[in-house]
Amino acid sequence: MKVILKKSIDKMGASGDIINVSEGYARNYLIPKGIAVTAEGGNMKNIEHHKKVIQDKLNKEKKEAEKIAEKLSAHSCTVAKKVGEEEKIFGSVTTADIEAALKKDGYDISKKDIVIADPIKALGIYTVHVKVFPGVDANLKIWVVQE
Repeated sequence: MKVILKKSIDKMGASGDIINVSEGYARNYLIPKGIAVTAEGGNMKNIEHHKKVIQDKLNKEKKEAEKIAEKLSAHSCTVAKKVGEEEKIFGSVTTADIEAALKKDGYDISKKDIVIADPIKALGIYTVHVKVFPGVDANLKIWVVQE
C-alpha cells in the first residue's frame, strides 16, 4: 500500500515522501497516529502544498539555528570541577556538565548535540563541537576551572 508520510521517520523517509508499506502497518499504525495518509487523488494534490509548508518551516528554523550557532561560536562557558594533584580533575567533563553550563547562560542545547572529541580531564580551555541543526554546527569554547 502506498502512503504519504506526514512526519519524518528514521529509516523510512522524510515528510512528504511516498513510500510502500504493508496494508496492516498503514491501517493499524501510520494512519491512525497521523503519521501518514493514503496516496490517493486528493491527498496527492495536497502533498505539494504540504511539502512547500514543510520546506518554509525548515528554512525558518535553519535561519534561527544559524543565529544561535553564531552566538555560540562567540560565547564561552565555564565548567567548575573538583581538582586533585597536578591540576587533574576528578572524572572528566561530560556533555551533561556542558549542557548545565549552557542552560545557566540561557541556551537550550541537548547533551546529545554536544560532541567532545577527546575526554577533558585537566584544567584549561577546550573547544567542543555543537550540532545546532542538521547542517548547522558551532564550536564552543569551554573553560574548565577549579571548583
